[in-house]
Amino acid sequence: MPQVTSDGRTLINFILNGKPASGQAEPRMLLSDFLRQVAGLTEVHVGCEHGICGACTLRIDGEPARSCLTFAVQIEGRRVDTVQSLLGPRGELNDLQAAFRKHHSLQCGYCTTGILMSATAFLEKNPNPGEEEIRDMLSGHICRCTGYVGMVRAIKEVVASRSAKSKVPA
Repeated sequence: MPQVTSDGRTLINFILNGKPASGQAEPRMLLSDFLRQVAGLTEVHVGCEHGICGACTLRIDGEPARSCLTFAVQIEGRRVDTVQSLLGPRGELNDLQAAFRKHHSLQCGYCTTGILMSATAFLEKNPNPGEEEIRDMLSGHICRCTGYVGMVRAIKEVVASRSAKSKVPA
């Protein structure tokens, strides 16, 4: 049960990108605002504030979630992962991030963090999707710059690469 402070804020304890974290939030504070304002994570972007654009997508307990539709108090005791969680131990890009870079899958980059988080969860559940399934996943995100072509190419490349690696005998 979350602890309420004397000024009506709630103390929230959670796991952020693999590390214990905590902060105080007013009861109706959105997770996107909490992460940006309290935790200082500016990679959590806010676009439409209605859950439509997908820019604020992150993962809660491994599942993609729109942080603009989630109250900060809802993450008590849960695991929250932002795009930072995808980086390697020395800050290197993971295969999906590297493929996005290679295929010029971003221009302004505003939507990219949310798309990467959705794509990560998508590929965990569906490691061998077809192009139509990839496009369907991407349809939950609005990108005004790229036309999605590079994103589809990047995801397909990651799928092929991971598939080839899984077939190599150990």
